[in-house]
Amino acid sequence: MSSILVTGTAGFIGSHVAQLLLARGDEVIGFDNLNDYYDPTLKHARLARLQALPGYTHVTADLADRAAVEDVFARYKPKRVVHLAAQAGVRYAAQNPHVYVASNVTGFLHVLEGCRHHGVEHLVYASTSSVYGANLKMPFSEHASTEHPLTLYAATKKANEQMAHSYAHLYGFPCTGLRFFTVYGPWGRPDMALFLFTKAILEGEPIKVFNHGHHKRSFTYVDDVVQGVVRTLDTVPGKDPDWNGLAPDPATSGVAPYRLYNIGNEQPVELLRYIQVLEQCLGKPAIMEMLPLQAGDVPDTEADVSDLIVNVGYRPVVPVEEGVAKFVAWYRDYYGV
Repeated sequence: MSSILVTGTAGFIGSHVAQLLLARGDEVIGFDNLNDYYDPTLKHARLARLQALPGYTHVTADLADRAAVEDVFARYKPKRVVHLAAQAGVRYAAQNPHVYVASNVTGFLHVLEGCRHHGVEHLVYASTSSVYGANLKMPFSEHASTEHPLTLYAATKKANEQMAHSYAHLYGFPCTGLRFFTVYGPWGRPDMALFLFTKAILEGEPIKVFNHGHHKRSFTYVDDVVQGVVRTLDTVPGKDPDWNGLAPDPATSGVAPYRLYNIGNEQPVELLRYIQVLEQCLGKPAIMEMLPLQAGDVPDTEADVSDLIVNVGYRPVVPVEEGVAKFVAWYRDYYGV
């Protein structure tokens, strides 16, 4: 049994990760500021499920509050850290850029400092497929360039990867970054496409279909992501082949106990097909407003997960037909529709 700090436990992915860790017997210290970026009612509902489980302790605080983060590390002394809290949303950054830097950059620095000063064995943190930006070579590989982010959100996550590498190199504690690809599923975020589409279709309202629905995404079911996070947490990168851990990857480090992995479904799905599956699950057609590609969006994403398969022994497998059906079942139950 380990003591694990999980940030963002009132969030979509964080709440699922905390549940799996608790189910296997770990003690979880949850950290979340419960902000109102989207409906806090949903965040409180996720949190209530965790607080009903033995082994869970919650701290309500902000990552940008240095003293609060330092206090969590000093008081609870976590052995490992899963850092999932961040200001999410690709387009929201255009209206609130300062929030992204405060949470995603300054907040991440506070987490790194906590790990550095309190002997944390392994830090696993969330990055995003958005870091691939203008890179058009498919599938996206961790070995490819990520020097051209198209949004501030992606730029903050790229900064996280570089900050983590510098800390792993300077202070020797293992860090692993995970690039998530379009995560969906029960308890998801209301600002994400599947949530917005489901609500609109059930209410008979039109949905906005960008790029006329022809772009593809590696839609990844949340349970697949959570398994990847937890299995990666147990796969500690090393400093060299003789160290008790996974040797560094020459393409991404070569000098530090540091790794990067994509976590995404290897089978990208066109948006129109995704909507078609949702229509079948809801038993109701969508009214589609066809629009051009949004600024900052990439035409397609496709995950290369070969490193994840080789080193962690895991690959996401849930098809959209199964995943969307599970989301719809949850949505109908949660909202009573």
